[in-house]
Amino acid sequence: MSATTASSQRGPASIHPIVDPGVEDRALLALAKMLRAADYRFITGSPASHARVNQREGNQWARNVVDVLGWSRPFHVEILPPAIFALMQAAAVIQPFDNGWRSTVRFSTLPGSGSRQELLVHSAYPTLDSDAVFFGPDTYRFNRALLHFLDRRERTIGRALDVGTGSGAGAIVIARESPGAVVIASDINTHALRLARVNVLLAEASGVTVQHSDLFERISGDFDLIVANPPFLIDPEQRAYRHGGGARGEGFTLTLLQAALPRLVSGGTLLIYTGVAIVDGVDPLLARLRNILTPLHLQWTYREVDPDIFGEELAGETYADTDRIAAVVLTVTSTNQ
Repeated sequence: MSATTASSQRGPASIHPIVDPGVEDRALLALAKMLRAADYRFITGSPASHARVNQREGNQWARNVVDVLGWSRPFHVEILPPAIFALMQAAAVIQPFDNGWRSTVRFSTLPGSGSRQELLVHSAYPTLDSDAVFFGPDTYRFNRALLHFLDRRERTIGRALDVGTGSGAGAIVIARESPGAVVIASDINTHALRLARVNVLLAEASGVTVQHSDLFERISGDFDLIVANPPFLIDPEQRAYRHGGGARGEGFTLTLLQAALPRLVSGGTLLIYTGVAIVDGVDPLLARLRNILTPLHLQWTYREVDPDIFGEELAGETYADTDRIAAVVLTVTSTNQ
């Protein structure tokens, strides 16, 4: 899920087209390039799976680079190559922990089309901070939905927007698959913008601009494509990357939908990957979407792409009456002239 409504004290209030990422960001970019050159790979699983693996015997402390920068395990300095530790220090992404250290970021691999792989930096496990930058199974499902759409699109994408970009994954995918497109990666979380900026530079996605905005507040113009992976859970702590609001987490998705539709060009598409709590076999988000979209005579599709995600949430009081949480993809295409 991408953070879209959290405030932070880190970084500038607004980030414009990339010119000079600063000393810490240059060090973080150099670290990412070093990892990529060493063929570093890591697929980030769910928080529940991550916790279980780290709790296994022998996994309390890191033994190698992947343990440190993938599994987010505490480490002693001697297990890392000196150049990597020095870059982590220069990038300000390590913290003292017990008698060792802990990274505040992770690096994950994101499959692209063909054999291409992207490497993206995001927040370390556990993502407890209000400005955490989440990356995990939802990112991979969002990525697949984007690649599926982009592979089958019938029109050229001239201008695109990734709302609540988080790590910048969506914007990078669009830029990769649509050469020449102008892509805006927006977020209100300034920590997310820092990491997205580094990821864009690492991917050499020259068509992407990273910009601070709360929804469309600082975004001008209309778009051929608007995409989002918004928060959709009910989070008691209301962390922006998780908390969707509304009765069951659908609030932000509906707000985004109504804000985005007027910003589509004729024939433009809105694609939202999100989740929905199914109660007594009923999808309440789909019912709301029908009420909003049917009178507008738009072309739209809604499909369930994973029937059961974040199953651990069902153990809490918030989802006590929920059958399951499903992952869904909504696409809406404007037909206005």
